[in-house]
Amino acid sequence: MFDCIIVGAGPAGGTAAYHLAKRGRSVVVLEKESLPRYKPCGGGVSPIVQQWFDFDFSPAVSVKADEIRYTWKMGDPVDVKLEKNESVWMVRRDVFDHFLVKQAQKQGAELRTQTAVTGIEFKGNAWQVNTVNEPVEGRYIIAADGAKGPMARWLGFQNRKRRMAGAIEIETPAPRDQEPIVHFDFGLVKNGYIWNFPKADGYSIGIGNFRGGGAQDLKGMVAEYAKQFDIDLNAYNQYGHGICLWDGNQKLHTQNAVLAGETACVVDPFTAEGIRPSIFSGLKAAEAIDKALAGENDALEKYTEVISEEWGSDMVWAKRLAGAFYSIPHVGYKVGIKRPTATQSMLKILCGELRYSDVANRALKRLGGGFIPGMGG
Repeated sequence: MFDCIIVGAGPAGGTAAYHLAKRGRSVVVLEKESLPRYKPCGGGVSPIVQQWFDFDFSPAVSVKADEIRYTWKMGDPVDVKLEKNESVWMVRRDVFDHFLVKQAQKQGAELRTQTAVTGIEFKGNAWQVNTVNEPVEGRYIIAADGAKGPMARWLGFQNRKRRMAGAIEIETPAPRDQEPIVHFDFGLVKNGYIWNFPKADGYSIGIGNFRGGGAQDLKGMVAEYAKQFDIDLNAYNQYGHGICLWDGNQKLHTQNAVLAGETACVVDPFTAEGIRPSIFSGLKAAEAIDKALAGENDALEKYTEVISEEWGSDMVWAKRLAGAFYSIPHVGYKVGIKRPTATQSMLKILCGELRYSDVANRALKRLGGGFIPGMGG
């Protein structure tokens, strides 16, 4: 009988496993794949996540990028040089996720790979999690099995508040002497952007549509974009995947269980940033389960409140900004991205030093009062 069963070995699951095991709780992580496993993801992470751990993440960071280049339909570039302490981590998810789980194992967490969950049952005062292997029993569950995982549904979260977005991701090799520049292109794709994130020996090129808007030839657009880097995307595997964007506060706890990571839809509806908020949710989920195990009756209910107050309340503003920016992206590029302070503000938001609510009113006014009413709020 484990204190906690964690389903999913992504950033949320790995974080929760680490912090629970460090507190002396018996933890098992069930992962359907074998690790390390490829995961399509741009892989941009704010270094601020380091503050939540007492080990060094350097071995799991592919590149530290200190330059960002924005373009509008591949032209009209804006280059921003970051200070050394502002550099953005670029990670490969196979390496990053496995590294995090290995730190949890060092603290005593158990990892079972190639162990897909087939169903769950609450028996007495504990969960029985059935898998393709033998059943596993635990007092609590953290569901961290991602956007497509079945755990939320099995736990009774039938109608979650979430906005489904789509992305296509391609990993390609790159020249070894490349400058580590983070690229964002706006204007080509409606309601989203195209990116090229540097890795130690390659690029992660992708395209995302974050607010719907009808059929678009995402493959064609990203292939055209890649040509400027002398890359023929037809030569590489392309991975399409869904993203669960935050779409409003919701209950994230039930009988002896909580949702974390993308299962809890903690993905920024403006930038589609997911790794940092997933880690944050894993940290808070671990704290809640630890308190519940210690006998605190409303610990899981408080987890829902914490995510709502510390994450969801600011995502209301992120959602409004997304509605305004993506409805008039040419204006957003001109009055927002081309402002020297815009990137600094976004970096501070990604680092937790600023909240969207601190800058949203000013930004919305710049985008034009006529676009504010009812823009997706």
